[in-house]
Amino acid sequence: MEIKEKEKRYTLSDKALFKRIFKYMRPHVWRYIIGILLVGLSVALDILHPYLTGLALKELGNENIDLAHHILLFSLGVLSAILANVVGLVQNLFMHKTGQYIIYEIRKEVFSHIQKFSHHQLNEIPVGTLVTRCTADINVLFTLYTSVLINILRYVATLVGVFIAMILLNVKLALIVLAIFPTVVILTVVFRIMLRKIHRDVRTEVSKMNAFLSENISGMKITQLFNQEDKKYNEFKTANNRLKVASLKEIFTFGVFRPLIYVIYFTTVIIILYTGSNDAITAGFVGVITYNQLYTFYQYISRFFNPIQNLADQYNNLQSAFAAAEKIFTILDIKPEIIDDEDAVDIDLVGKIEFKNVWFSYIEGEWILKDVSFTINPHDVVAFVGATGAGKSTILGLIVRNYDIQKGQILIDGIDIKKIKISSLRSQIGQMLQDVFLFSGTIADNIRLNEDSITDEDIKRACDDVNASHFINKNEEGIYSPVGERGNNLSLGQRQLISFARVLVHKPKFIILDEATSNIDTETELLIQDSLEKVIKNNTMIMVAHRLSTIQHANKIFVFDHGEIIESGSHQELLKQRGRYYQLYKLQYEKSGLNND
Repeated sequence: MEIKEKEKRYTLSDKALFKRIFKYMRPHVWRYIIGILLVGLSVALDILHPYLTGLALKELGNENIDLAHHILLFSLGVLSAILANVVGLVQNLFMHKTGQYIIYEIRKEVFSHIQKFSHHQLNEIPVGTLVTRCTADINVLFTLYTSVLINILRYVATLVGVFIAMILLNVKLALIVLAIFPTVVILTVVFRIMLRKIHRDVRTEVSKMNAFLSENISGMKITQLFNQEDKKYNEFKTANNRLKVASLKEIFTFGVFRPLIYVIYFTTVIIILYTGSNDAITAGFVGVITYNQLYTFYQYISRFFNPIQNLADQYNNLQSAFAAAEKIFTILDIKPEIIDDEDAVDIDLVGKIEFKNVWFSYIEGEWILKDVSFTINPHDVVAFVGATGAGKSTILGLIVRNYDIQKGQILIDGIDIKKIKISSLRSQIGQMLQDVFLFSGTIADNIRLNEDSITDEDIKRACDDVNASHFINKNEEGIYSPVGERGNNLSLGQRQLISFARVLVHKPKFIILDEATSNIDTETELLIQDSLEKVIKNNTMIMVAHRLSTIQHANKIFVFDHGEIIESGSHQELLKQRGRYYQLYKLQYEKSGLNND
């Protein structure tokens, strides 16, 4: 499977990943500049606070300073802390708004890219995986754009600023802190390497879990019908356990790192307090340190190690975001198999289709169609019949270019199908499939499909033409009657009639029916046949059906066997040949006592 193979080998360096991530930030650079300025102001105020507080403590014992001066110094210290938090809040809100803009664009790009995948690619990738990429993985990226990058900058700036302040305050104590710092750096690097792989494993297991849930919740009826609940539960338990193990590794790794940093912080505080206290009594390395300076230095140590611990949090989020980004870019880097040629054009279809020596296979070497040639003229009614797997539905998929052929040529109105824009081709072809898909919403929504030019009157007229009004009008809401998920509140026949109305209202040049009547009752089939007679004269119609009664009115019938056309002609012509078609017809109708001649 392509997606699995790509995810196995898809690993980018942090530099390469960040380059792609930054591409989405570029249109909002000015917002990030404002955010960085706000971060700088917040950090400066935060560093200023301990200094002002220490200065106020120093002046407490000075009889030459009046009470108002003391109050002013303490007020400035408190005000700097308040302003630092206010600026931080404004910056946080501003960056969250920026992040939403970026995530909005990424979601659009990912979903738009998925829409370009061929049927083969969509069949290869589990739905749950695609849902995870569009939701959970992109949501992880949201933290990257809103807080992670800015906070990393904030904490690095705080580290640098606090260290400079410590040097200015007391060089000896600052050098002690600097001597301990390499240990923290080494721990951080080791932690980062370990966490990257762990995060990648977590994102993979989350994707697998979502894929499992998506498939098995959709197929829950089958599970219940065959009494397979226990086996499916055990499969779920296995997938759930893999996710648990991966998550526990993440928790354990992060749980070990933070306490280690705290131990180093606590050890540093003890050393600084011991050394500083001695220096407050005796001459130090560069002079005597006062107790208010020692208090200020203690405050700076906290501000020095807190960013280190917070950087660990941000590294955690950063690695999680990078792992999610890898998964998203895996999808974006899959090139759609079916794309427009550079010189592809829009055309107004007339309705002639030609297959010239067409060969096609889903799997290399396993030919589904073998040297197939035929012509469909405008306004022809054509049917394809044959055993399951003979290649009938494949023909229909090739006409709408769900797949590209390996050899031969397909012409639409004399133009190679690859030279016609996919959107132009498909917009003029209406398809009724065996398995009708309806979206949640209303009947009108499912017929209109967001085409604003289609009016309610157009919808009602199409429903009348396909004989769907008889059940739609029974509801007070009419065409605005609600449709449940996948149309589960409608019968198979009702869903098929709505599908037919959907085809007609878009006024296609071709109408394709792929086993459209195989799952419905005889009454609904008669309604569809009656509807077909109304629209048959204005359209080119192509059908695949096992029920030969549905295709007897076709003026061309092609009989397929193992990917080749073995017979062709009208219904009566094929019966006279007494070949494969005759055998199929006889098999279906001999029990009814009909004359097969």
